[in-house]
Amino acid sequence: MSAPTYQPETLAVHAGTVRSQFGEHSEAMFLTSSFVFESAAQAAARFIGEQPGNIYSRFTNPTVTMFEERLAALEGAEQCVATASGMAAILACVMGLLKSGDHIIASHSLFGSTVNLFNNVIKKFGVETTYVSATDVAQWQAAVRPSTKLFFLETPSNPLTEISDIAAISKIAKSCGALLAVDNCFCTPILQQPFTLGADIVIHSATKYIDGQGRVLGGAVLGSKKNMEGVYGFLRTTGPTMSAFNAWVFLKGLETLKIRMDAHSANALELATWLEAQPNVARVFYPGLPSHPQHKLAMRQQKTGGGIVSFEVKGGKAAAWQVIDNTQLLSITANLGDTKTTITHPASTTHARITPEARAAAGISDGLIRIAVGLEAVVDIQNDLARGLK
Repeated sequence: MSAPTYQPETLAVHAGTVRSQFGEHSEAMFLTSSFVFESAAQAAARFIGEQPGNIYSRFTNPTVTMFEERLAALEGAEQCVATASGMAAILACVMGLLKSGDHIIASHSLFGSTVNLFNNVIKKFGVETTYVSATDVAQWQAAVRPSTKLFFLETPSNPLTEISDIAAISKIAKSCGALLAVDNCFCTPILQQPFTLGADIVIHSATKYIDGQGRVLGGAVLGSKKNMEGVYGFLRTTGPTMSAFNAWVFLKGLETLKIRMDAHSANALELATWLEAQPNVARVFYPGLPSHPQHKLAMRQQKTGGGIVSFEVKGGKAAAWQVIDNTQLLSITANLGDTKTTITHPASTTHARITPEARAAAGISDGLIRIAVGLEAVVDIQNDLARGLK
């Protein structure tokens, strides 16, 4: 008899769960550095991969494995490799899949630390990156070289929520033998399924919506077992892997992911609509609004617009800082995906370390503000913003 097919909200609660001999209802937290073998022969067999089983929590831990299997089930991936942070996931993806002389095509619209990773770290190992428009598919085709091995994008992008056409870009990647990696942090598997659209790799900063309460750091790389072989090998050797405690927190976060993403999205749409009507707001960026340039694509590719709203105020940096500094309810922090609403000024925080030219290419102005809409009453968020917008 074949196994039943469950809906995402059911998978988020049950997938990957393995009970110990004690029959615990909630997933067990295995806080141990290493595991004991029954014999020297068993130890040898596990270390060389002839026998499955746990060895050392840097690369094998039952709690981490449960998280990996649950997230893989939600994304529809063969394998998930958990990491210490979202940036560790991107590093592991690149170092595990590429070699010196390879070429990356990436969107201009990336998180600032991702740009710095590609420009200042990966470049040292002989891997070059070309940046193109997130939304102009022709630019991706034009940037292809014989050495192109990886396409990398965020959709929606950080912070302007630009939407990339995953299916169209996937066709270009496959035509030249490259892999397409999609950072699915903003949507999570609840709102977007990149693998069904042709992606080869999915990246997550689990720190964000997967945790959902701003508690711990973590990341994940997902894909086929073939593609994950190099990623897992890199992590096993170098060590930026997820702890058992953090994996347990993420398992609890996944249980409420569907409920939270629906609520974040509903609140974000209401707030974005309100912001469009404010006289001192020059422009609002939210995929759920008909005014968004890629609104139709977003509604085909995503289930909702998500929980991130960015907007540009009239008056540049001074006006943006005035809005931020007059908030009392919102948290001034660069993190996102929390139950609490957060607010930040991308040009001076998340994207401060990239060049002014790179910020301009990504469309990040001094008047831009990013809000990760939480689960508070929307009217309270609006009132908190209204003081600075007057």
